[in-house]
Amino acid sequence: MNTPAHTSSATARPFHLAFPVRDLEEARAFYGGLLGCPEGRSSPEWIDFDLYGHQVVAHLSPGECKQAATSAVDGDKVPVRHFGVVLPMPEWQALADKLTAVGTQFIIEPHVRFKGLAGEQATFFFLDPSGNALEFKAFADLGQLFAKQ
Repeated sequence: MNTPAHTSSATARPFHLAFPVRDLEEARAFYGGLLGCPEGRSSPEWIDFDLYGHQVVAHLSPGECKQAATSAVDGDKVPVRHFGVVLPMPEWQALADKLTAVGTQFIIEPHVRFKGLAGEQATFFFLDPSGNALEFKAFADLGQLFAKQ
């Protein structure tokens, strides 16, 4: 029996992502403190965080923390290796405002890209203390998430 490798947004499941960090206490302060991610299990080598219902795991591995290469996307230099969440527009705006208010240094400032085109979205990028790039985005019309030109 063939099982599809994808699922519709109506049946989306929590995603799991593991990533390297240089210091677990920095990761705890950033993901738990700044972003407000509840902490799950942990060990001296890793910490689970609940990032909007998704399991992200910070693994202590300083040697793996490197600056990501970039790729041009609608005039921005987007870090090729990045992760984040698609939020409802009001939550996206509230997070952008919060991060701006605390002086977050964005690598791509909050703005709307692909204006008037398929996939129009609000987006911003910033780095965690270990150099991992995060993107948070929102769509006025979530149906545009996978829209083609």
